[in-house]
Amino acid sequence: MWLALGPVFAVYGAAAAWFAGWLRMSRGLKTSYTRKIFHFSIFTTAGLVQLQWGLPAVSLFGGIVALLVLYAVWRGDGFSFYEAMARDTDRPHRSMFILVPLATTAVGGLASNLLFPQFAFVGYLVCGWGDALGEPVGARWGRHDYRVPSIGGVPAHRTLEGSAAVCLGGVFAATVGLWLFGLPPVTALGVGVSCGVFGALVESFSNHGLDNLTIQIAASAAAFMLLG
Repeated sequence: MWLALGPVFAVYGAAAAWFAGWLRMSRGLKTSYTRKIFHFSIFTTAGLVQLQWGLPAVSLFGGIVALLVLYAVWRGDGFSFYEAMARDTDRPHRSMFILVPLATTAVGGLASNLLFPQFAFVGYLVCGWGDALGEPVGARWGRHDYRVPSIGGVPAHRTLEGSAAVCLGGVFAATVGLWLFGLPPVTALGVGVSCGVFGALVESFSNHGLDNLTIQIAASAAAFMLLG
């Protein structure tokens, strides 16, 4: 697996990182978008890899992506990939709000595989699509703010519009994933709605920086409760 998939994962991860950095530095796209473009590409790929090859392949993929993220944090201010992930609103703890989600992503994926191994991919997809839509939609169209707990003393808020996008994105991703998993379309849609709604509900009151953990577990748990 290392020999067959490792180089492919490394090239894909590097390309996704380069693209996010290019959008941020060369095209001037806001970090709220570039961060989530990278987030979307990685989580979606992780879900597909889990469906095809299982946890060992996802662990390999996640390890390679983590090294790329850690390298960007080491390079710091001015490095294109770092700037694509580091929000100005997270100052003075921009690096912390890259490292904490990285760690919680790993913990969430591990917990989902330990607790709900057959449906861990649902957590990846709901988090990848729902959370990826929530921030840019909230930044662009959000009008109804609400505060959420944070770490490091950085003020954090979400919007009802962003939370609605988390829900819709999660429903769509879970439905498609469950259909690819082999469920009939109607069943996939019914369970997908529950996974997306539950994931969005949990995300709405999760600490800033910890939602990669909570969404994964919530969505995987919802699929398990309905199908396990």
